[in-house]
Amino acid sequence: MKKMKQPIELPPCGNPKVPVAEHPFYHSQELQMRFNDIDMVGHLNNAIYLQFMDLGKATYFREAIQDRVDWHNVPVVIVNVNCNFYSPSYLDENLVCLTATTRISERSIRLHQRIVNKETGDVKCDATCVMAGFDAKTAKGAPIDPVWAQAIREFEGLE
Repeated sequence: MKKMKQPIELPPCGNPKVPVAEHPFYHSQELQMRFNDIDMVGHLNNAIYLQFMDLGKATYFREAIQDRVDWHNVPVVIVNVNCNFYSPSYLDENLVCLTATTRISERSIRLHQRIVNKETGDVKCDATCVMAGFDAKTAKGAPIDPVWAQAIREFEGLE
């Protein structure tokens, strides 16, 4: 019998403006801020959050799909990202990126990601990202690779 993964547990977020996640997160990526990631008012620049989420996606797929990822022929592309910002981040914070797949269809994958202070549970931002199937050889849309879809469903416990 396959052992069930335990969801990532962080302290609860005290910000009432942050919606409660509707699903568990099984993937967490530690993040490292650099001095040049900080803007003129001492906060993490908003563009850096998207870079952190890209790193979160890459490590999520590496863990969920494991040795079946051919990084020279990734069969998905980002077609939409919506990000909500709740709280500023500062250089000395210990941040993580949480990533979960919330929906898989024949031609797309929807991810939910959060950047969170690991020690306080403060959610800095959250985003939804839609990725569409893509064939790099033809540069056209394609169905989601069934190997990817099945691996992600198993990783997330979606059936």
